[in-house]
Amino acid sequence: MNHSINKSEKIPPLRLLAWEVTRRCNLACLHCRAAAGSGPYPDELSTAEGKKLLDDLASLGQIVVILTGGEPLLRDDIFDLAAYGTALGHRMVMAVNGTLLTPAIAARLKDAGIQRVSISIDGATALSHDRLRAVPGAYAGALTGIAACGEAGLPFQINTTVTRANRSELPAIFDLALKLGAAAHHVFVLVPTGRGELIREELVTPEEYEETLNWLLARQQGGKLFIKPTCAPQYYRLWRQDATARGEPITAATHGMEAMTKGCLGGQGFAFVSYKGEVQPCGYLELVAGNIRQTPFPEIWAQAELFRQLRRVDDYHGKCRVCQYRKVCGGCRARAYALTGDVLGDDPICPYEPVG
Repeated sequence: MNHSINKSEKIPPLRLLAWEVTRRCNLACLHCRAAAGSGPYPDELSTAEGKKLLDDLASLGQIVVILTGGEPLLRDDIFDLAAYGTALGHRMVMAVNGTLLTPAIAARLKDAGIQRVSISIDGATALSHDRLRAVPGAYAGALTGIAACGEAGLPFQINTTVTRANRSELPAIFDLALKLGAAAHHVFVLVPTGRGELIREELVTPEEYEETLNWLLARQQGGKLFIKPTCAPQYYRLWRQDATARGEPITAATHGMEAMTKGCLGGQGFAFVSYKGEVQPCGYLELVAGNIRQTPFPEIWAQAELFRQLRRVDDYHGKCRVCQYRKVCGGCRARAYALTGDVLGDDPICPYEPVG
């Protein structure tokens, strides 16, 4: 760990942390960043190690902690971990595939302090969803899980990963999220890592990407459901361009954006901890900044050279270096690395050419 930090370097506050509590999963999704399967995966963080991580996070404030996987419900102590984080003041949420949720389990999650679960819907029909999830019945299981949340009074959001195959189904998935009573729709754009490398041809083209982001911006402006594009930092460039064209002030409230006014948050306000304690900028960017088994998380967050590089947006390469939106967008660092091998390089599906 590099301890020589220039005093002018600003350490951004940590806002969100995703902890891969397990890599075990009952599905085998074609786009899975972890290429997760049934396992076993040795060297998983113990209950005590997980609680120490949550303790260390508390020194940085009250963090949104995303318990993710794999499938988090396959971890026996998940309710205990959720309750422990809640007692520390963290906003505990969970990312599940829905197939293991029952009303009783949803109620236990709510009692443990889980404030929201995310459940993925990647197709408007069972055929398209199950094709990407690679397990028959996954769509029906997700809907059953959503119904269980409703019965338990546990808020849920819909997550969707956009590919060329399902892009045309986004309007129907959005309508389904509204009909089901989702609190939000988080739309991910494919990063070809993990098993996603094997479907690299499903990555949207720059033109399709821009069209999709404009469609999402229009839905956000419609105000029916909160939209959060993920792995899609160029959305924030479009948001600013749109606000400028309308003569509106550049504020988070302009389009109901809450506080999400920054594009790529990897190392900027977000971090990821793997099932074996490795700290990464995000789950899709498999470069390791440190390991919490050797170094406390707050020290890694403040001092890791990888994070410091990502925070120096003026040192990015290619057109990202000169783009006037580099501080609000930043390009997807994970996609740049996956497709070019340069973590500071261009985001290959960005169609924007910087002025000048």
